Amino acid sequence: MGRLQGKVALVTGAASNPGLGYATACRLAAEGARLVVTDMDADGAGLCAAAIRGAGGEALHLRQDVVSEDDWAHAIAETEKTFGRLDILVNNAGIHLTKNVDDTTPREFQRQLDVNLMGTFLGVKTALPLLRRSGGGSIVNLSSIAGTLGISGLSAYAAAKGGVRSMTKTIAIEGAPDNIRCNSIHPGMIWTNMMMQASVSAEAVKDALMAAIPLGRMGEPDDIANAVLFLASDESRYITGIELYVDGGMWAQ
Repeated sequence: MGRLQGKVALVTGAASNPGLGYATACRLAAEGARLVVTDMDADGAGLCAAAIRGAGGEALHLRQDVVSEDDWAHAIAETEKTFGRLDILVNNAGIHLTKNVDDTTPREFQRQLDVNLMGTFLGVKTALPLLRRSGGGSIVNLSSIAGTLGISGLSAYAAAKGGVRSMTKTIAIEGAPDNIRCNSIHPGMIWTNMMMQASVSAEAVKDALMAAIPLGRMGEPDDIANAVLFLASDESRYITGIELYVDGGMWAQ
């Protein structure tokens, strides 16, 4: 307890439960952070904030489209107005598309880039001034093993997540003089609502995927939340620009 005491964190895409943003927000709050949780699903974000408050934490929820510059400006302004600072930004909001290149339309491809890559860029760009005024901080961008591995059916998603991976390293270099660290997390197969919705037959797909994971099991949202906690905390104060794989060994193959 208390690894993030006194810190303020903003987590995007926090409505879905089970989901990476929801689990991450609750984990950071359990370690003392005050939370701003956002999502297009305002009601879902509200449930996340309510869970945090019910456990004794502090949380504000906002409706946010991460592709909107105005929504980002509002989210950062409300963070400063409510809590006076920002120490941790978790760019988690994202969408997933499983289609072969032949079947993917230009509009679908662009939508993946907009939400998964542009949304992360806008988050970093908008948050940087407040992070500087707060004396520095930690940015954690959610990428994917698809951002580094070739996986059939994920061309658009992989392009966006690969962009997040590369952009994170540049942000780490640019942010270093202001004590702003930036790292990316690359989840493997994590059992979330997004994974369930992407599956035609959830249990059958889950069993097939498990066979390809060296550790022999799917990950859980808390596995990602714990990795975010480490990169958000002062325990990782000398770590910036890395890509952390939380994938049960898939990337090692």
